[in-house]
Amino acid sequence: MTTTDLAGTLDGDGHRLDVRVYFEDTDFSGVVYHARYLHFLERGRSDFLRLKGIGHRELMDGAFGAPMAFAVRRMEIDYLRPARIDDILTVITRTRQLGGARVLLDQTIRRGDDILIEANVKIAVISLDGKPMRMPKKVLEVLAPGLGVG
Repeated sequence: MTTTDLAGTLDGDGHRLDVRVYFEDTDFSGVVYHARYLHFLERGRSDFLRLKGIGHRELMDGAFGAPMAFAVRRMEIDYLRPARIDDILTVITRTRQLGGARVLLDQTIRRGDDILIEANVKIAVISLDGKPMRMPKKVLEVLAPGLGVG
């Protein structure tokens, strides 16, 4: 098994990551605690970047120009249905829009055909001292919607 085997798959214009719900993700009734969905969404975003060739470590080391990072600036979440212990969920991440210093992502969490969570995420591009910065051209090209898997 390689580390990319753990990172889900790219599919056309987005990314899919399967996650299992463990006891630690749930409240006393076996339903996923609302804040745990943030963990699942973060894993989806991180692995989406990783498979696109944009690892967090490389961003911080300056592999794309100046050292940088992505930070969640805003997130809107609709909790539509609950997940429960032992469910297998699929986190889907798609780039909706890119700007000079931001990325807008659409994320969903599904259990089979059922949509459980819909999230719109605004990501800021920042320098390592926390100041906004423009996204390097290479990163923009890789994240642009409609580029496909390659």
